[in-house]
Amino acid sequence: MNSTTLYADVILPIPLAQLFTYNIPSELNGEVAIGKRVVVPFGSKKLYTAIVKDIHENAPADYETKPVLSILDSFPIIDRIQFQFWEWISQYYQCTIGEVYKAALPSGMKLESQTRILLNTEFVAHGRLSASEEQILNILSHSKDASIQDLNQITKLKNTLPQVKSLLDKGAIIVEEQLQKSYREKTQKIVNLNPQITESLLSETLDQLGRAKKQQEVLMCYLNLSKCFIEPTPHKVKLTELLKSSGTSHSIVNSLVKKNILEISEEKIDRLDFTEIKAGQAHPLNPHQSTAYKHIIQQFEEKNCVLLHGVTSSGKTEIYIHLIRKYIEAGQQVLYLLPEIALTTQIIHRLQRVFGNKVGVYHSKFNDAERVEIWNNIHQNDPNKTYQVVLGVRSSIFLPFHNLGLIIIDEEHENTYKQFDPAPRYHARDAALVLAQKHGAKTLLGTATPAIESYYNARKGKYGLVELTQRYQNIQLPEILIANTREARRKKIMKSIFTPMLYDHIREALEMNEQVILFQNRRGFAPYIECKECGWVPHCENCDVSLTYHRFNNKLECHYCGYSTYPPNGCSQCESTSLEDRGYGTEKIEEELLGLFPEAKIGRMDLDTTRSKRAYEKIIASFEQKKLDILIGTQMVSKGLDFDNVSVVGIMNADNMLNYPDFRAYERSYQLMAQVAGRAGRKHKQGKVIIQTNDPKHPIIKDVLRNNYLNMYKMQMEEREEYIYPPFYRMISITLKHKDQRKLNQAGLQFGSALRKIFGIRIFGPQAPLINRIQNFYLLKIILKIESKSSPAKAKWILNREANTIKSKAEFKSLQIHFDVDPL
Repeated sequence: MNSTTLYADVILPIPLAQLFTYNIPSELNGEVAIGKRVVVPFGSKKLYTAIVKDIHENAPADYETKPVLSILDSFPIIDRIQFQFWEWISQYYQCTIGEVYKAALPSGMKLESQTRILLNTEFVAHGRLSASEEQILNILSHSKDASIQDLNQITKLKNTLPQVKSLLDKGAIIVEEQLQKSYREKTQKIVNLNPQITESLLSETLDQLGRAKKQQEVLMCYLNLSKCFIEPTPHKVKLTELLKSSGTSHSIVNSLVKKNILEISEEKIDRLDFTEIKAGQAHPLNPHQSTAYKHIIQQFEEKNCVLLHGVTSSGKTEIYIHLIRKYIEAGQQVLYLLPEIALTTQIIHRLQRVFGNKVGVYHSKFNDAERVEIWNNIHQNDPNKTYQVVLGVRSSIFLPFHNLGLIIIDEEHENTYKQFDPAPRYHARDAALVLAQKHGAKTLLGTATPAIESYYNARKGKYGLVELTQRYQNIQLPEILIANTREARRKKIMKSIFTPMLYDHIREALEMNEQVILFQNRRGFAPYIECKECGWVPHCENCDVSLTYHRFNNKLECHYCGYSTYPPNGCSQCESTSLEDRGYGTEKIEEELLGLFPEAKIGRMDLDTTRSKRAYEKIIASFEQKKLDILIGTQMVSKGLDFDNVSVVGIMNADNMLNYPDFRAYERSYQLMAQVAGRAGRKHKQGKVIIQTNDPKHPIIKDVLRNNYLNMYKMQMEEREEYIYPPFYRMISITLKHKDQRKLNQAGLQFGSALRKIFGIRIFGPQAPLINRIQNFYLLKIILKIESKSSPAKAKWILNREANTIKSKAEFKSLQIHFDVDPL
């Protein structure tokens, strides 16, 4: 018998850089395997779900190993390609592999311990207990156990840890670590007839129940529902169905179970809907689409990535569908990435129409249990249930694909593909290119307004490039009109926040029973309220930012930390009651429209109205079915939605976007305005787009007016080359965070100085950002710009070394340093 002790190196879902080694008890030898989840102790009391990364015979020299406690999987859930992908993300985006693990798996697959507190029934008090200690013991005497969080909530104390520690020292309580499992299989109870009751015994059984009329009625109801002894295979009868049909209670059914007449069993059911959806045929491609499709296939022979640059409403989605069909027929999986959940609502129906049940959806509006089931569905590779097409947002890149052949990244320019917080701060478009390469798959980027970096790579020959310049069915591009808000205000002819031009076009569209979309990239009623006498503005208690006024709940809210409060009755500085809202968001536009067009049916699509799981679908369906005349929205309405009856699109305030202090502001402004404009004039007539601006002669406005992406691209490339920005240089943004501003400034100067000695003029900062305090942490930014040809890996190694050096100093032990590679 082999007595050699084996060790497992595991990944824990915590932000520590290294792997951790545990010994494998002999009884688990042969069961622990690379890629399986195991339960391990960490620290003095915590239990975690870890992923086994390696198995070996080498005991660590510097610490005594703890044992693996149990195994959670029969088969590995992470394969070699996924491990490689995680490692790449960890290295490229400068985060720990534990942070990647935490982002990659649904929460229900990462069990963590939660301290449970139990009453020690043998405890005898030898001294006096405090009132709060007595209260805690009383709570525990009436419940099996409780967590610290439970005790805080019930006792109304901010922190019960001191009392818990005191009771623990006195032996009054027992503290136990248990794994808290957030995912449970969904089951349903099924009622069956006891197999011993044959058709010949049925009459005798019914007679025996003669005095128990309700039980007899339930049995008759069951026989009717199940078609027992009528059809060869009885129908499945759910307990809930039997109770509803018979109008009886659980106790009557339980009586029949005790008499061995009925049996109740549990069966697992899928949270996902696998109801058969009949697959159909894809629409034939028109000559322009067909040419683009052929060029994509040709370029895939030489390039791993192709950029499809097609004007809005050119029919890119139909090309995607034909490509998906090609890869599915070859037995491969397809990942279809979208920047927003809102887009899945329309596109899922288009894909299901062609591919039926082969299409699955994965995004954050699903609850965790549903996400676990989608993960398991793809991992188990069941030919009857596994999705061949997965439609999802950025987190979908972490799903366990087996045979990935194609990744489609729709609206590839969108900044929502970038994860900002927490780590890993990855860009799903760029990460998907690496994922495709590891699977030997191809990647298609699609957009009407490419990201400058993507277009640069295509023109340079790194990516293939296919242009689609004709709209589907030769629909005309919309007519774009510029409304000068400065001139309208000077002449005092504004109608509230609408120029006469925009107001008249909205009115005409409504008179013609046509629909209108209005775009404003601010939610809420007003960005801030201000005292007319002294200029005081209410600010967040935790962040250095003004509070946004929301009329629907009459609250001032911080969009950074979630803090909210009721609007004050007066100014806190001069006590004046003359408070006025400034600027406007989507809520105010809705209110003003209700006053100007009282007969119009108006909908709003922003973060406030789309928090629930099906909210997107309801709003979009209402607009598609013409139950709404006007749809107001933030950038959600700009992202590829198709509506047949929209004749007017209004961009309420172009200047907000153009004047944002960021090197990408002009690029983003062009993309947003061009995309919003693309929602107009779909099928029956040329649409109109009205852009309200104080600066009609702005070069970006002119490029949008002429639909001249190339001119915007060339102008931005000249500026970026001159001022050393991407794509000519790589950028890493470094954020320093501390609750003590003085210590933060000291750390920033020392860290910046250390980096400048190594990187020289490539270091910019430290500098306080526009919003320099968020959630009570003060912020400093340092930017590193390095030449594209230099080694980013070496630069990152130096940054991590210097960050660890500064954080190792006693005065900076609470300092946080975050790296954002390729920031947006």
